[in-house]
This record gives sequence, C-alpha cells and structure tokens, in this order.
Amino acid sequence: MNDVTKVAIAGLGTVGVGVVKMLHAKSAELGAKLGKKVALVGVCARSSKDRGVDLSGVEFFTDAQEMIRTCAPDIFVELIGGSEGPALEAVTHALQSGIHVVTANKALIAVHGAELARLAETSGAGLRFEAAVAGGIPIIKALQEGLIGNQVIRVAGILNGTCNYILSAMDKTGDEFQVMLGKAQALGYAEADPTFDVDGIDAAHKIAILASCAFGTIPRFDQVDIEGIRGVTSDDINYARELGYRLKLLGIARRNPAGLEQRVHLAMVPEHEPLANVDGVFNAVMLDAEPVGRIMIDGRGAGEGPTASAVVADIADIIRGMNGPSFGRPVQDLEDVDSAPSDERMGAYYIRLSVKDEPGVLAAITHELAHKSVSLDIVLQKARDPGANVPLILVTHDTREGNLREALGAIAKQPSVAETPIVIRIFQS
Repeated sequence: MNDVTKVAIAGLGTVGVGVVKMLHAKSAELGAKLGKKVALVGVCARSSKDRGVDLSGVEFFTDAQEMIRTCAPDIFVELIGGSEGPALEAVTHALQSGIHVVTANKALIAVHGAELARLAETSGAGLRFEAAVAGGIPIIKALQEGLIGNQVIRVAGILNGTCNYILSAMDKTGDEFQVMLGKAQALGYAEADPTFDVDGIDAAHKIAILASCAFGTIPRFDQVDIEGIRGVTSDDINYARELGYRLKLLGIARRNPAGLEQRVHLAMVPEHEPLANVDGVFNAVMLDAEPVGRIMIDGRGAGEGPTASAVVADIADIIRGMNGPSFGRPVQDLEDVDSAPSDERMGAYYIRLSVKDEPGVLAAITHELAHKSVSLDIVLQKARDPGANVPLILVTHDTREGNLREALGAIAKQPSVAETPIVIRIFQS
C-alpha cells in the first residue's frame, strides 16, 4: 500500500454510517497510529438520501461492483448483508481483483466463508470479519491471536442481543414473549420481521464462524442444530428462577470424537455462571481452552458504534499487514468435519408437562423415563384449580439425548398428557 490507503464502503445502513463517522472523527489519530492516511473514496447505497453524515468529496454509487472498478480501492468494506446476491458478487469481485475485504456479514461468511477465503489466498488479498460476530467484542482476534497456543475445548455464547433483551425483559417484568417482542421492535432492537433473530438463525451464523476459527474446520452453517425462543413462556422463566437458573439463548460448539457439535437453543444457565448475568442487548462469549482455562468476554454485540469499531479495527489490521489466513489457518488445512449425532449428546434437561390431575399419572411418566434409562434429579408438581391440568416439572440427571427423545415421544401419547412436552437443555460447566 502507498502512504494513502483508499477505502470504499458498500452499504450505508446503521453500521455503514457508523464506519464513515469513525473514519472522519478518527482520521488524524488513525494516520498517526498506522503511519498512513485512510481516505474514504467511494460509498454505495440503494439511494442517495441524506443519512446525516458528511460525504462531501466521496464518490457515490448504486452498484458495488461499479464502485470497485471505478475507485480501485485498497480495501473494500461490505456492509450490504445477505449470503447471496450483491454482497456475494461484490466480495467475490473484490477478492478476485486482489482487493482486501472487510465485512460485517455473518451470513456471507457462515455460508461461503471457505470459498471466499480460498479466493483471498489465491489473490493475496485479506478477508477480515471481526464485525460479523458479537459486534464490538474482539472474539475472532482473541481466537486467532491471543489464544493461538491454546487448544479450544468449547465455545459458548450469548450471540443475539434481540433474544437476550426479550428473555431478560420477560424475567424482569413477567410479560409473555409476544409482549416483549413488540417492545423490542418499538425500541429498534428487533426488526419488523424478527425471524432471523428469534428463530436462532442469526446466532447460528455466528456459532458456525466461531466453530471454524476455534477448531480449524470449514464453516458449516448447514450443520448447526437450531432452535429459537418463540415457544418460551413466563412459566418457564419463573420455574427456571425457582430452580436456580436463568433462561438464555446460547450458541455452543464443541469438537468431540464423534464430530463437530454446533447448536443454538434455549438453555437453563445456573445463576452463578457469568453467562447467566449478561442481560439486555449485551453479548458474551465464553471459551474453555487448554492451558488458559476459562475466559469470557462480554459487551455490546450490535449497533452503530460497536460494529463500526470492529470494522475499523479490521481496516487497521490490514493496513498494518496483518493479513494471515481468514480462519486462522490456510483453507487447505481446514478440516471438513462431520456433524456429531445429536442423539449421542449427554446432558441434563428441564421438562415441563401439562397433565391431568388424576392418580397414576406420575407413575406412568416415570415408568417411560426409566424404561429409556432416564433418571430424575428433581420433580415438581404445581397446584392448579380443581379440574384444571397440572404443570409437572422434571429435571433429569445426565442422560443420552436420543433416549430422552424416545421416552418423551411415548409420554406425549399418554391420554393424561394434555400438551406437547417442553424440553430445555441445562447448561453445564
């Protein structure tokens, strides 16, 4: 690079505007720290409407590839979003042209990360994506640099601020999911269509990326087991409290002899665990590694400032020449690991049943569980009005997930069981 590094940005949403503001505000400081001037030469968006940021002297485009061809930037910043279409096309074009790429697009990296990293290696370009996972939390950098001498055993994190806000607010107010989703939308924490957030897809993109960086595997979003939070009720929140847990949507990845375990789901987290006490829109990532042990990093996982901070940090790393392999090792050395069978997972589970208040019900349920070698740690039966169905709360000891599924399949068919059983995994240290 010359004494001036040319940057072009595609996407002028919240994050894109934040990056422009930061490049303007920190121009002199960045120049002093990097020994090079960072010059914004082009921006791309669907319209040229006023976004409250100074774009004087910056060329405007509506087509990202045209911007790349015209401006010939040293670094292309992709903030369009989506795993296909213009984002993929523009990033591919930039990398094929030997232009460095910085992106906050978790879907793009989770789905196409390996092929894009291969393009980067072939052309000598850098591909950086710190901003794609957990906003301003430098977790990718921690995995690839600070923990490079460690063997990561497990990654677990609160990776979606929208879901964490909803669950935290339900816990504090006692309101149901739909009420708190509406409040999250009103506050701008959730989109009008919240599917990606509340159905766990956003967190699944992120855990696929973290798993790749942690375990040296090809990112495989298609192998992530995904469950969202739509089915959570205030009853489950309250029972969790009573049992000494907090409900969180977690992304978890672990390498074991059976393959790579990647999952997103509700979890009962013990109140003494640091993850249990991360509230609101905050994210947190916990790592178990050898020899460092357990570490956790938390902070704001989204928004203009935190995500823009991560984007600018990646720009700075590229200028400094820190353009190593995108996932911590060359693509040819990334393993394509099979997904670990979910039936073989071992763990403890919370089960909520709605049953008829009549003799023999508990005995019939425990018989089916015992038949599948599922033992119980806690049994709670809650009183209800005469004639009403009764909530029955069960907590298991460690058990094989496939055994539990088979037992609950038989239990659900019993005439005394009024609703489909609710099952939530218990997070274990």
